[in-house]
Amino acid sequence: MLEENGESSIKQIVSVHQAVKTLYLQPHTLNHFFPATKNKIQAAFIRDHPKKPKHMTDILLIQPPIRDFYLTAKRTMPYGLACIAAALMESGFSVSILDGLATSKARIQSLPEELSYLHPYYGKPDLSPFALFHHFRHYGYSFDTIGQKAAESGAFLVGISALFTPYAGEAMRTAQIVKARLPEAKVVLGGHHPSALPASAMDSAAVDFVIRGEGEVAMPMLARALAEGGRTDAIPGLVSRKDDGNLKINPGTRMRNLDAYPLPATQLVDQKFYRRKSGSTAVIVASRGCPMKCSYCCVGNQPEPSYRRKRVATVISEIERFAGQTKSGFIDFEDENLSLDRRWFLRLLQEITARFGGSRFELRAMNGLYPPSLDEAVVKAMKTAGFKTLNLSLGSTCRKQLSRFNRADVRADFDRALDLAERYDLDAVGYVICAAPFQHVEDSIEDLLYLAGRRVLAGLSVFYPAPGSRDYELSRRHGLLPDHFSAMRSSALPLSHTTTRTETATLLRLARILNFIKSLLDRGMSIPDPAGVDTRIDNPDNRMAVGQQLLGSFLKDGRIKGVTPQGEVYDHLISRSASSAFVAGLAQTNLKGTK
Repeated sequence: MLEENGESSIKQIVSVHQAVKTLYLQPHTLNHFFPATKNKIQAAFIRDHPKKPKHMTDILLIQPPIRDFYLTAKRTMPYGLACIAAALMESGFSVSILDGLATSKARIQSLPEELSYLHPYYGKPDLSPFALFHHFRHYGYSFDTIGQKAAESGAFLVGISALFTPYAGEAMRTAQIVKARLPEAKVVLGGHHPSALPASAMDSAAVDFVIRGEGEVAMPMLARALAEGGRTDAIPGLVSRKDDGNLKINPGTRMRNLDAYPLPATQLVDQKFYRRKSGSTAVIVASRGCPMKCSYCCVGNQPEPSYRRKRVATVISEIERFAGQTKSGFIDFEDENLSLDRRWFLRLLQEITARFGGSRFELRAMNGLYPPSLDEAVVKAMKTAGFKTLNLSLGSTCRKQLSRFNRADVRADFDRALDLAERYDLDAVGYVICAAPFQHVEDSIEDLLYLAGRRVLAGLSVFYPAPGSRDYELSRRHGLLPDHFSAMRSSALPLSHTTTRTETATLLRLARILNFIKSLLDRGMSIPDPAGVDTRIDNPDNRMAVGQQLLGSFLKDGRIKGVTPQGEVYDHLISRSASSAFVAGLAQTNLKGTK
């Protein structure tokens, strides 16, 4: 090992060619130095910033692959990593994004043991319109590929996104493979899961740090400290290990002034993978946080107000950059509550129309819009700017459940928004939540019947316990939490409480049946009369014909059937009482399509 004060050795090592060789082609050789010497070498190298091989970088940011029953690719663009990358680049670091989901690869896997209770609900294939899920898949690159690409990067700092608790296992495995293939690098986890449960994330020896809160603030500070051999214990939002092995958990960090940060480095993202039809796709977050205090959401459950907006000019700059890359496209605003500030939202819509016209982009707010914020002036401006669909958050029609959710009854505003959607030729989706703690299946059936009588697509969201939310703590206190993080997702039917898992699966299928009925009405087709169905269907690939036959059977006896690829008709496991109540309610409802 070289002497600590071997300045001649340091000078020799940090020459440009030798630094490239040492830090990137043979990074393990740095282990021959004392820590302080190694830090000086790295700091000198980063300061001089020599030209490196194309595939090598200072900092690598990774979106891990996931395992689930389905993947909505257009909602997985790593926008947060692009924002952090921009902040790091502004601080002088070279950055690459490894998007583990930016590939069409998907491999069927066995259902994990902890999810084996789902076999009775998803175990048999179903080609009908009432199908839920069947195959469990690994979406994205293999972990070996992730490890190989990480090793090739030569990064001294690797940041891994762990946004959602049910995918925490994939994030942790990514950390382990990165540490195995690139042992010299420091590994940091960020995102909602480690922010809410930092001790759990730090259980793995492969994780050196956790950043709680918004990484644009802490990541440049951490990178600089590591590069210059500085202290990390005072970095806001950072979780680290003390010398005695205990954790030092700093309070979460957030950006005070969103406009003070650079536009996200979306050029580092594989835009081709996120194309929608013939146009490109962009994700934009125009605000952070939410002032509402809904019990099921962790975003508003903060000790201080967290809602902040970008200036309209900043959002327009982001859209202009996207406009320079494509003639048309799809823009999804992923804000928690995009339309909450009516005056700001109107200015944004008017500026979009003035700059780009009303047909340049299709705009969407998939996280949902708060109905009381939508009046005629706003909806008209949305239509003019490029919105084609209103995604409306209803929550529930049950007053007791709304009180539990800490939400207002917005039915009058919801109906007004639907009237405006019809007037301005906009589609609409109405979202309700089911299977929350102490929520009853009868109330969820009433929610579906409420949507059945309105010109709106029914969006049924199964409750899942989000760490950091009040309902997560409620579930924990009552012993309702699943034993494994992987079960804390809607598709896993996570809770079985006052609404059982069988009832939840039934509600999901009833929502599919309802939307199929609406599709028939939209096509000008009649709802089939109640009738029996044969045990086999000759052409199971004809989805519309299959749906009509199985709908007639459902209206006859309330049983929900599926059909295999071989044409075998079979019964799904459902709650017959819930199904029968829904059939009875349909008979008393003036059913409407979505158009």
